[in-house]
Amino acid sequence: MMSDEVVKGILRARVYEVARETALDPMPVLSRRLGHNILLKREDLQEVFSFKLRGAYNRMAQLAPAELARGVICASAGNHAQGVALAAQRLGCKATIVMPQTTPDIKVNSVRQRGADVVLHGDSFDESARWAQSLVARDGLTYIHPYDDAEVIAGQGTVAMEILRQHSRPLHAIFVPVGGGGLIAGMAAYIKYVRPEILVIGVEPEDSACMSAALAAGERVRLEHVGLFADGVAVAQVGALPFLLAQRHVDAMIRVSSDEICAAIKDIFEDTRSIAEPSGALALAGLKRYCETHTDSAMSLVAVDSGANINFDRLRHIAERTEFAERREAMLAVSIAEQAGSFHTFCAALGRRNITEFNYRYAGPGMAHVFVGLQLRRGEQERQEVLASLQQQGLSVHDLSDDEMATLHIRHLVGGHAGLVDELIFRFEFPERPGALLRFLEELGSDFNISLFHYRNHGDAFGRVLVGLQLGQHSRAELLQRLAGVAYDYQEETDNPAYQLFLR
Repeated sequence: MMSDEVVKGILRARVYEVARETALDPMPVLSRRLGHNILLKREDLQEVFSFKLRGAYNRMAQLAPAELARGVICASAGNHAQGVALAAQRLGCKATIVMPQTTPDIKVNSVRQRGADVVLHGDSFDESARWAQSLVARDGLTYIHPYDDAEVIAGQGTVAMEILRQHSRPLHAIFVPVGGGGLIAGMAAYIKYVRPEILVIGVEPEDSACMSAALAAGERVRLEHVGLFADGVAVAQVGALPFLLAQRHVDAMIRVSSDEICAAIKDIFEDTRSIAEPSGALALAGLKRYCETHTDSAMSLVAVDSGANINFDRLRHIAERTEFAERREAMLAVSIAEQAGSFHTFCAALGRRNITEFNYRYAGPGMAHVFVGLQLRRGEQERQEVLASLQQQGLSVHDLSDDEMATLHIRHLVGGHAGLVDELIFRFEFPERPGALLRFLEELGSDFNISLFHYRNHGDAFGRVLVGLQLGQHSRAELLQRLAGVAYDYQEETDNPAYQLFLR
């Protein structure tokens, strides 16, 4: 597909029969902090709170009357589903949306409220997509692909058309979230056709970077594992057409961590008082990463806020992780002498800093362990100053700020030593679906005693679980073989200093 064909498709796209031209908002707070002019394209302001409506409607508006009469179908657990449902409602056709059985009720209900038929099938998107294709063959429905379709790409590309019309002054770069690639394919083709001097930079999560992998390999690749924190871009393989367009027009790709995404969600809130979903804040997280290495002169930069469909119960986890991403909180484990005056010495070494969390535990004669969170106003520099101050007092310090087990679990468990010599500790990701725990227990069997179990729900597709298992009369190799049968992702944490200090 040639670039001029994409641009013509964008110019004739029928998105404004249902979508609106969204604002390009300044971000004064972040702009002052970064020293650049930061602008946010507010696709979260669409009726379905996402840009996905543009591509879905444009594709469906091109269907022949007979195709509309038979109806459309898609597989989706999120924003594309809502876009197809609203487009069908406006066009007066029947829509069937196949969603995984694990889809949160808020998303299922929002689709049903727009008149679509929801079919809950399978535990994953891939299972839902295969079932949707079987219904296409059986019922003669038209499948509406979320990104690998020329008309969908053209609809999404109208976002770029609006940005260039709204900001005719110089722009250094536009940052775009990338999942299957439909949005960046359309936007990049238009931007490079009209204003080729503007950089087009795609942003992906570190654990679902299928476009980065494809561009590096020179061909589409399928990721073996896809992280689901930014579920709106959790795609294992980029689309064929988006990949070809990205090869021609995308200048660079940036990968960011989940913590960086959380920090970007907070940045959007502070400037707009709106809450982006993780994939909605993805582009801004990449923009911030870019600014870390481009500090020579002030630039005008745009990030696309692609959506705001977030489960409310995820906000707790996001708030926790935000401070770590910006190095605005340090989590420390400090061992102090169990004697008069030692607690005062410890607090004096911390100085007049805000304490965000404090757990104190007696650890036997002569020793106590403290688990403390500190608010940092000067980021990494201040963290190093705190560590140096504590070490100068002769205190043993472990910096746990980057320790996933400590920040997700131990901070909520401090308070007891089991003293089990045969206990091993594992951190698991359990799929959030009925029967996940039962399957784990059945595969594990009754040979290994569970000595610790801590579960946290983050409103994600996976729950974080910390499990303690006693070997008893069995070997570590036998236990690992049994865990392999469970087939849940896990990491052993027995040697983790947080566990050794506070729970062992």
